[in-house]
This record gives sequence, structure tokens and C-alpha cells, in this order.
Amino acid sequence: MMLSGVLAMGMAAAGCGGDAPPDDTRTQAMSAEHAAFEAEQQRWRRQRVETLTLPDGWTSLIGLHWLDPGPHYLGSDADNGIVLGAGPAHLGMIELRAGTLRFVPEAGQALTLDGEPLAGSVTLRADDEAAGPSVIGFDEGKGLITVLKRGDRHALRVKHADAATRTRFKGLDYWPADPGWRIEGRFVAHPPGTTLPIGNIIGTLDETPNPGVVEFEKDGQPFRLEALDEGDGRLFLVFADLTSGHESYGAGRFVYADAPTPEGRVVVDFNRAYNPPCVFTPFATCPLPPLENRLELAVTAGEKKYDPNVSR
Repeated sequence: MMLSGVLAMGMAAAGCGGDAPPDDTRTQAMSAEHAAFEAEQQRWRRQRVETLTLPDGWTSLIGLHWLDPGPHYLGSDADNGIVLGAGPAHLGMIELRAGTLRFVPEAGQALTLDGEPLAGSVTLRADDEAAGPSVIGFDEGKGLITVLKRGDRHALRVKHADAATRTRFKGLDYWPADPGWRIEGRFVAHPPGTTLPIGNIIGTLDETPNPGVVEFEKDGQPFRLEALDEGDGRLFLVFADLTSGHESYGAGRFVYADAPTPEGRVVVDFNRAYNPPCVFTPFATCPLPPLENRLELAVTAGEKKYDPNVSR
């Protein structure tokens, strides 16, 4: 009787829980996969904040000064033609003539050019040149000035590590990370040399390399996003959606996707959709979503609107 009782109990246990080990294994595997996904997203978010708040990151912008032809004195004193938000009272003189920019430093100022001591007048490179823009450093490197070119216009972009937008940065807010927003799509290439006119926040249009379109589905519905090429092999997607102007920034968001496979497979992780620099500073020149990239879809993933009055 004791043996039969034990066998009966064993059979009952087998009948009730015989499938438990495989189910447990699947559950554990799914839990481990989700934990890895969550950890990956948190790493990306930390890196996003670290990059954004670097001493020369986007939150350090303190000025964008458009240049008319001719000479302009610059510095933090009100008697300059270009008044800087920080730094020495008188920094020097910059002259725009026939598309060329010359800078003459104020005598006695400890300035640098591309990290080296600056002693005399120099010709400055703009950001459209292959070597990148010249960088004038002041305030022992906390302040940086570069030259932008947008269309046929030039501007001085000024950064400072002590910018209030950096020192009082409040943190970012996100929708919960969701594997369902990591979507596999299909890349369809355009003919080589295709460009797309992309407007920006300052009202100009730039013909931007447009290598192809990303096609994907969400909740059984098809969608398309025109991709831009910034020269690093990735696909740059500038989009707006039904959350824009509500839970997310009104002028849209950015997301990158790795280069597609030879078969055209591409993965867009909307959990990594993020705000353009214009959210944090009025001194950025951000691209806007083309009409083709205004989705009839609420992308409830990635970065939400930034609120400078609420700490995260």
C-alpha cells in the first residue's frame, strides 16, 4: 500500500506538473531576454544624457549669431556688435568678406585655435569644409566658437560649459521600453545620387542625400520613412507622429538605424527615438521632418517632451 501510494502520488505529480520544466525554461529564457533588452535600453539612455550634457554638448549652446558682410567686434560687453552670453568683455574682431571669414583676437586675450594658442589673425573654416570647422577657445576652454554655413549664410555658434541649460539640466522622460517598438522593416534603395529637400528650424532648405525608404508594419498597417544619409553608414530618420505636439516634441524626433543588410533587412528601434537639440536650446539649427515622414501613427516609444521645470 505504501508503494502504491507513492506511485499514485508520483503519477499525480507527473500529471499535474509534467510540463512544468519546459514551461519554466521558456519563461526563464523570455525573462532573461527581456532583462537584457531592458539593460540595453538603460545603457543607451545613460549614454544619451552623458553626450547631451558634455561640456561642449548640445545643452552648452549660448548663442547663434548670423553674420552680415563686413567687420564685427565680439565679446560679452554691450558695446560689441556681437554680444556673447559669456566670456571676456572684448574677444576680438571677425570679418566676413566674399565668403571668407577672418578673425583678429583682442590683444592680451588667452585664446586657442583648434586647441593651440592663438596669437594673430587667422582665416576660419566653416562646418561645411571637409576638415570641419575651426574652433576658437576662450575662458580656459570652457567657451567655444565655431562657424556654421547654412545655404549662403554664415553664423557663429557659441558654447560654454557654464550654460544654464547645461548646469540646470533636468533629465529626460521616456515611455517604458517596449520590445514591440523594435521593428524589423525593409529598405528600398533609391537611385544613386537621390536627394530630398529638408527644411530646418531657421527656415532654409537643404538638399540632403536620400539613399532610400524604410518600409515597416505596425499593428498590421504599413508605413514608410524616407531615410537620410549623414555619411557614417547609418540611416537617419527624421519623423513626426500622432504624439508630436502632445506627449512628444511638436517638431518631431530623430532615430538612427544601422545600415541595412544586403537583403534589405533593417531594424528601427523607436525606443531610441530622441529629441532634436532645439528642444534644449534656441540656438540650434535642427532639420524638420519632410512631409513623407509624418506618420499617421502614435509612436508611444522613446523620448517624451523635455520639461526644463521638472527634474527626472
